[in-house]
Amino acid sequence: MNSADILAACLTDAEFPELPNFQRGKVRDSYDLPNEQRVMIATDRQSAFDLVLAAVPYKGQVLNQTARFWFEKTADLCPNHVLDYPDPNVIVGRRLTMLPVEMVVRSYMTGSTSTSIWPMYERGERSLYGHAFPDGLVKSQKLPETIITPTTKAAADAHDEPTTAQALVTSGAITQAQWDELADTSFALFKRGQEIAADNGLILVDTKYEFGVDEAGTITLADEVHTPDSSRFWVAESYEGRLAEGAEPENLDKEFLRLWINERCDPYKDPLPNIPPETLFDFSDKYIRLYEQVTGQAFVKPTPGQSVRARVEANLRRAFPEYFTG
Repeated sequence: MNSADILAACLTDAEFPELPNFQRGKVRDSYDLPNEQRVMIATDRQSAFDLVLAAVPYKGQVLNQTARFWFEKTADLCPNHVLDYPDPNVIVGRRLTMLPVEMVVRSYMTGSTSTSIWPMYERGERSLYGHAFPDGLVKSQKLPETIITPTTKAAADAHDEPTTAQALVTSGAITQAQWDELADTSFALFKRGQEIAADNGLILVDTKYEFGVDEAGTITLADEVHTPDSSRFWVAESYEGRLAEGAEPENLDKEFLRLWINERCDPYKDPLPNIPPETLFDFSDKYIRLYEQVTGQAFVKPTPGQSVRARVEANLRRAFPEYFTG
């Protein structure tokens, strides 16, 4: 297949009218089933700066399979929502009551979005998310200790906002006991992620976790974990040299696209540029490289000429025949 055909084959719409309670997110299309299961389909849509920007070849499959690797590698640390993987792009999970906070764990001074610590620090702010920062820090340097910088979990079409542990508890969004458990679990997950990443020549820089509670009130990891959409990964062997030069670290994550856009406009004020196909393929290659490097497994692309949407539908029909009666 040529590049135009590959881009045309991207999975941008995973709405199947046979399944009930359809919801469209920026990246995932989801369904809440009456039996308390939730079907989540990772599309190839790519978001940044709270906007859907383009479709990236193989992105949904890479995202889903990377999340699967990490859900399996961290299952001993925290229960997760996963029940089944009926397709490379699909997770079936338990439906949870989601907690209204994103637990963002950071070990480095970096970032390019409005809720990242580097842009705040560069503006002169020194108290961030309840943490005090000294003068003299530079972008990409390691922080003295790993910290949590929580954000509110915004509704659709709204923005996540910086917050603090104290504000979350005081507002009643979560209890103190919940915060303590969320923080301990987030640090444990991040430590495991950093260890596995380091064993494979990578630095897990920062990440975000989302949690819900089940019917028994058990805090449960949901959404995704340590994917290149939710995390920053740097190549370890080039990190020190690039830091000394004041250059951006070699990244294998969504930061590649954020930086590409930031070089061309202010994404919060200006119209966003069209992303050329060669940039989308470079981006796709980074996601695939991350998957292969961190898992040690070869990424298997869809069969050339095969419709990803048709494959997803066929696998959903097998998994949920009661809905696909035609």
